[in-house]
Amino acid sequence: MKTSQTVTAIIGAGNLGIAVAYYLARNHGARDIVLIDQGQPMAYTSAQSGENYRDWWPHEPMVRFMSRSIDLMEDIARASDNRIAMTRRGYVLATRTPDIGAELHKIHAAFGGNADLRQHDGASAPTYAPPISADWQTAPSGFDILSNQSLIRTHFPYYDPSLCHLIHVRRAGDISGQQLGQFMLDYLASVGVRRVTGTVNGIAPGFTVEIAGKEGPERLQADRVVNAAGPFAGEIAKMLGVTLPVYNVAQQKIAFPDTLGVISRSMPFSIDLDGQTIDWTEDERAALLSDPDMAWLAQPMTGAIHCRPDGGDNGQWVKLGWAYNTTPSDPTWTPPLNDAYPEIVLRGAARLNPALKAYYGHLPRKMHHYGGFYTRTADNWPLIGPMGPEGAFMAAALSGHGTMGACASGELAAAWIAGADLPTYARAFSLERFAADSTLAPVTEESGLL
Repeated sequence: MKTSQTVTAIIGAGNLGIAVAYYLARNHGARDIVLIDQGQPMAYTSAQSGENYRDWWPHEPMVRFMSRSIDLMEDIARASDNRIAMTRRGYVLATRTPDIGAELHKIHAAFGGNADLRQHDGASAPTYAPPISADWQTAPSGFDILSNQSLIRTHFPYYDPSLCHLIHVRRAGDISGQQLGQFMLDYLASVGVRRVTGTVNGIAPGFTVEIAGKEGPERLQADRVVNAAGPFAGEIAKMLGVTLPVYNVAQQKIAFPDTLGVISRSMPFSIDLDGQTIDWTEDERAALLSDPDMAWLAQPMTGAIHCRPDGGDNGQWVKLGWAYNTTPSDPTWTPPLNDAYPEIVLRGAARLNPALKAYYGHLPRKMHHYGGFYTRTADNWPLIGPMGPEGAFMAAALSGHGTMGACASGELAAAWIAGADLPTYARAFSLERFAADSTLAPVTEESGLL
């Protein structure tokens, strides 16, 4: 059996594990690091990422955490001539609800009463900057609230005309998650960080990591271990006698070439906040209601369905997602996919973008249906920091926010590992908040937006 040693063994080479290694090396000079993964880097959960980011969250710690992650991604975009393809057309949150006072209150509360919020109630809005350009460096920050139907139609003629309000989150957009991870991997390779391909079968006391390697069994003796194993973080923790307060939920997405050109290439990442009943024909609805296993599809559904163009201004693809599943399940290397999902998400998304109805029943043959597991805590906040035994750390439970939160997670985990100064939000994401006597009681579940 091959035996080797390292100071830091990081289990998981998705964007999260890679970011921990990157900031541990870049910020703290660590070099003796081994990244362990059963396959190629970023080939599992990270490969299924929606690749979006935003600074809008309902609670202040998450705002500060994700704002920091955006800062770090911007640093990489500048340093790499935007290799990560960062864009910033924003997020649009759309609703038909006449009164959005509660949503505006959330924004003010999350930003400590200092939200840069601009309200546009008239049929014209000379100060509103429409999302014509994707350039992240020239886009405005803050929030624009469009509350006039004529104004909404002027700037977003492709949306459902019954909308009453749009909340345009401006410091938001998309990136290439694969290029973000590869940028960090290139740096890690340049400073001698090693990768091991294999499955971790056990961790003995003293951090002896047993690996079923690609070329045979391997034993790695580490001074410290970092759990960045994504959906398998709970299993890795149990090898160290730790039970993490996490669970996994399978979610799905589709992407397809917009051969009919029904989605504007300048459309921001768009989310329909409102619940709905899916647009089936009467015959389809009757057939669903007659099947006890399918009847739920004819009932009212939750909101937060999303749509965005993918591949840049000159691209053709569109991504759709709807995280309506809330049932915990054990993770598998091949996530379960529901054959009916593509039509479900298409019909749901067509409520906000009616032109999508042109694809009912005949999505393009190149349509890609994929999925993965969201690893979550009860409050849907991440777990970053010490994990049980001295020398054990974690960067886990990023739910569906792994790509956008990877940089801040990596920086924070690296600071915990190195014993460096911590940001003010550090303890809010630690395991401490789940202790019975904690003063950091978990909050009500965080937004499910992607």
